[in-house]
Amino acid sequence: MSSSAPPALRQTPLNAMHRRMGAKMVDFGGWDMPVEYSGLIAEHMVVRTGVGLFDVSHMGDIQLRGPEAFDAVQHISMNDASKLQIGQAHYSAMLYPEGTFVDDVIVHKLGENDYLIVINAGTREKDFQWIKQNAKSFHCHVANYSDYYTQLAIQGPRAAEMLAKLTKLDLDAIKPYWFQWGTVCGLANTLVARTGYTGEDGFEIYVPSDVPTSERVWNEVLEAGREFGILPCGLGARNTLRLESAMSLYGHEISETINPFEARLDRFLKLDKGDFLGSEALKKVQVEGGPKRKLVGLEMLERGIARDGYSVLNLSGEKIGVVTSGSPAPYLKKNIALAYVPVELATIDAEVAVEIRGNPVKAKIVPTPFYRRPKKTI
Repeated sequence: MSSSAPPALRQTPLNAMHRRMGAKMVDFGGWDMPVEYSGLIAEHMVVRTGVGLFDVSHMGDIQLRGPEAFDAVQHISMNDASKLQIGQAHYSAMLYPEGTFVDDVIVHKLGENDYLIVINAGTREKDFQWIKQNAKSFHCHVANYSDYYTQLAIQGPRAAEMLAKLTKLDLDAIKPYWFQWGTVCGLANTLVARTGYTGEDGFEIYVPSDVPTSERVWNEVLEAGREFGILPCGLGARNTLRLESAMSLYGHEISETINPFEARLDRFLKLDKGDFLGSEALKKVQVEGGPKRKLVGLEMLERGIARDGYSVLNLSGEKIGVVTSGSPAPYLKKNIALAYVPVELATIDAEVAVEIRGNPVKAKIVPTPFYRRPKKTI
């Protein structure tokens, strides 16, 4: 018998529910996850125009708590946690000493010296070990609560209207990247955060991870959303939604070989807050004239879909860069991609080509994000 049989895939508490609902399941970073239910385009469009529901329980939840938890968070993350109020969250990243990405994260301030860091699924174990290792010189307790929560993402312009049917919380009082604790679906102490990974308004809710509770809440959300045309959504739509919104994905736009200047995430990089992991290397990048390559948006001008790893060519046919993510954009009805090219060639409207099956297919560099949600009109 072969000893190289693949290890069993991890499952979220909703795995059986996804299968009963006929979801198409795939291996995503070692997790058995739904890639689509009714179809990627329908799921993508319902999030842009109404409301969709995602199971994102594969994400990780790490708590740092204790007298020096704040100092530990400042040491291991690039954004400035001193700016956070209790009940507020921000986008950040953990960096290697070389200034490249361990992972991008969302840091929530639960209380004084009490933080919840939400990490990516594919890097859960690596991230937890990294946080433990680099926080151990600080007086704080690091706990991995990843398996304690089922995390549901309710995303779309009608998300607040729909969630209001399931909670008495004043959702209007929860601004983007803020959160509150409250009763949702009859469950007290549910964390409700106005966050998400789709470029739309929406909420992420954290409920106990036992199967009966998880399934009950999932079903109650779908029932409450019926009048809004809610659909359960898979990772396929999550990916096309985040790509239209030009949000980075670990292993694609960010990795251990890419720094925040290159990824154009330096607006979240606070080099003036004092020393932290990666800060010295990034100050050196600044002194040496900045990054040599830059993440850009591409729009295909000819038929063809740019995929991860495809070469970006100049008009003479020479390779100048590489695609990190690419797909059709269902809402925009265009083929789009993100790619790294040399800084001096990263000019808006510049024509380039993407090599697709040996053929150069014309594209142009365009501003990102490709999609911005419409501003609410009163």
